[in-house]
This record gives sequence, structure tokens and C-alpha cells, in this order.
Amino acid sequence: MNTHFDDSAILPAQTFEKEFGHLYIKVRQCEQRLYTDEQLRQLPYIDPSHIHHKEWKIRKRSAERLVNYLSKKKKPLNILEIGCGNGWLSAKLAKIKGAIVTGLDVNEFEIKQAKRVFNKINLRFFCDEFDAEKFKSVSFDIVVFAASVQYFNPMRDILDKALSNLNPLDEIHIIDTNFYTPLNVAGAAQRTLEHYTKMGYPDLAKYYFHHRLDDLQGYKYKVLSNPNSIINRLRKDSPFYWVRINK
Repeated sequence: MNTHFDDSAILPAQTFEKEFGHLYIKVRQCEQRLYTDEQLRQLPYIDPSHIHHKEWKIRKRSAERLVNYLSKKKKPLNILEIGCGNGWLSAKLAKIKGAIVTGLDVNEFEIKQAKRVFNKINLRFFCDEFDAEKFKSVSFDIVVFAASVQYFNPMRDILDKALSNLNPLDEIHIIDTNFYTPLNVAGAAQRTLEHYTKMGYPDLAKYYFHHRLDDLQGYKYKVLSNPNSIINRLRKDSPFYWVRINK
């Protein structure tokens, strides 16, 4: 595993990403999704009175499943989380024995908070977009998109870039993510526009993309958790998909 990382290769985020980051943080604030440093240290645990308590229960289950899955590999892992936000999941992944974790996001506000709150020798954060050329000096064993792949379009572009930085036989994991069908994708897009318009930031809708599961055709992928399965519906386990893509 090549763990060398040339920090000097990381360039400032481009204008497009800065515009998105500005809108995104404004909406996060309106939605009460910005957390104090102390709250962030505790995530995914949060006070039951918090408006997003139920959502964090779901995120907790999915994080535990991913950590357990990766821990069973019983080998050192070089992990990249693309779209890591405030870094809470990257910090959990860094607890896996032998793991080195890199969190990447264009949101400068939350990356600064992640650096401040999570100070671990095997964990680093960068404020930037993902560009395979910038990461050519390192290869990853695992790439994670947690509630973030919807901000990339075309999805195949970011997946292909991520796969190019994966070691042979290793994996991409997409968790806490919705995938749509040809029948419901238009309605979902309209609801997203209405939501951001209500928040006062309709322009953010142009950065949110509603990917379909059949967009993954051609990849070596497996649905590890399907929210529409009978088991998940009975357990009320999670409304989100967990998808693994192999190189």
C-alpha cells in the first residue's frame, strides 16, 4: 500500500466549487445542520431533542455497518472519503486498526472545523475537489461517498476518477444515498427545487443530482443494502442505499 501523500500537490478549490460551498453552508445553517465543536465530537450521537436526531440514528447504523465491514478485512487500509463534510465519518473510519484516512471536501467552513475537532495522526483533511491527477502519488484501498455522490455529475466521471486511484481488487462504497428510477426521478428533482426555494437558495438545486440505480450499469457493483427490500421495510432499517463497486 502506498501511503505517501504529497500535500503540495493539493491546489485551492476552483471557482465552481467555491460557489457551491458558499450556497451549501448557507442551506446547512438554515436546516440546522451546522454543529458546535462539542456536538461534532459526539456525532453520530446527538441529543434526542435535536431536530435531526432520527436522521443521526440512521447515519449511526450505516456508519457502524461500514466500519464493521472494513474491519473484517483485517489489513491496513488507505481510505479516502470524498465529500466528507465536517469529518465525523472520516474520524470513525480512522478508528479502524491500521487505517489511514483522508477526508476531502470543497466546503472550507466544515473542513476547518474537522481539522480543529479531529486531531489524529492517521487522519487528514483537505479542502478541495477530487482530481485523480492531484492524487497520483497515492493509491487508495477504499473510497467512500457518504451522502455526497448526489453532488457530482455525471456520476460516472467521479466514479471513474475514484476507480483510477484504487488498488486492484479494492472498493468504492456509496452509503446514506438515494437512488431513483425513471418513474420517480423527475418528482424527486422537483421536490429538491421546492425545498431549496423554500430555504431561500434555489440555485443550490443545480448542484444536486438525482442519480438512478441503472446509472451504475457497466460497473462491478453490488447493492449491499436496499431500502426497498422486504427485510429493510420490515425492520425500518434505513431509507438509503449502500452500494459497493469493485475495480
